[in-house]
Amino acid sequence: MKPRVLILTAGYGEGHNAAARNLAAACEDEGGPGTARIADLFALASPRLTALTRRGYLAAINRTPRLWSAFFAWVDRARPFPRHLWLLRREQAALRRLLRETTPAVVCSTYPIYGFLMEEIARTDGPQAPHYNVVTDSISINSLWWIPRCAGWFVPNADSAEVMIRAGIDPALVHTTGFPLPAVFTSPAPALQPPNLAAGHAPRILYIINSGTQHAETTARKLLAEGGWEITCAVGRDEVLRRRLQKIAAHRRTPATILGWTDQIPRLLLTHHVVISKAGGATTQEAIAARCPMIVNQIVPGQEEGNYELLRRHRIGAHAPTPETVISALHRAFAGRGTLWRQWHRAFAPLLRPHAARDIARHLLNRKPSPETVCHPLGDKLPAGPPVGLRHG
Repeated sequence: MKPRVLILTAGYGEGHNAAARNLAAACEDEGGPGTARIADLFALASPRLTALTRRGYLAAINRTPRLWSAFFAWVDRARPFPRHLWLLRREQAALRRLLRETTPAVVCSTYPIYGFLMEEIARTDGPQAPHYNVVTDSISINSLWWIPRCAGWFVPNADSAEVMIRAGIDPALVHTTGFPLPAVFTSPAPALQPPNLAAGHAPRILYIINSGTQHAETTARKLLAEGGWEITCAVGRDEVLRRRLQKIAAHRRTPATILGWTDQIPRLLLTHHVVISKAGGATTQEAIAARCPMIVNQIVPGQEEGNYELLRRHRIGAHAPTPETVISALHRAFAGRGTLWRQWHRAFAPLLRPHAARDIARHLLNRKPSPETVCHPLGDKLPAGPPVGLRHG
């Protein structure tokens, strides 16, 4: 069975892949099994080179963030594509083959480069299936997302829609649907919520340790030293760190859980009061959907700056780049049985769009979306704030 929707992603940042997976699942819920197919053209065209460049990408954002920030800004400003599209000739050939094999009714990208490839194929080979972009970043949106012509853009929030409209995109093509999320966020079970702080329950804190997270072990040790908090640490694939933290956690009276790699982050976000994490696109959007305020301990310059700026504008959470400021932010949040935390929790309301994946899928499949899924509301007022990248306090 040939897919009706071809979804293009890339492994340079988990947000792109997460959006693609969630959108594909929603398309199959709406249209039946086989409705959607996901493809990473970089992995298809040059698997070895892609593995190498992914490692280079992770090294750049974690070890040389200033250099990465300069590169991100240069790409946004210099706009190297489409004049240097020859650099992606293998990916373009892979996309041509994929379009011939699958003949999709619609193509949707969660990674910006593909817009240039689709535009060039349409120019040389004739009209193709309509192409849409799912923008996975907030506010600090690189111009790569909107330079190529597109049938429409799905953006995660009104703040980001405003950025694109100011860049000259037709408001009728900018759809404020939200970020495609896992189905667990659409109607979470009553058990998937944190306990009542006002009733005196201990705060539950989730700490997500990503590759390259600075001060990870120090922060975890300081959290585990706080006897009045329930702690969950997700350390990823670092088995050495997991074993060290488990030894500390074993001596605590208040529960503490040390996890390795897990695919249960959405459920953990729903059941914890606060998450400590870098400002990744998928993590930020899932935390918003779970109404779990973020203590942002790392911001990758460029694409992640806007994710934190979104939270700052709506007065949710805090930026805490050191272990000491993380602990201080948590103490402020939970003082007075969670007075500040409740303010953060209420502030999520205008950002909640749990049905984004379904609404985007219905749009792509030409089915009626939810009434709240509309083009950018030009009357929305954005909270005042400095330009992205100038302030993280």
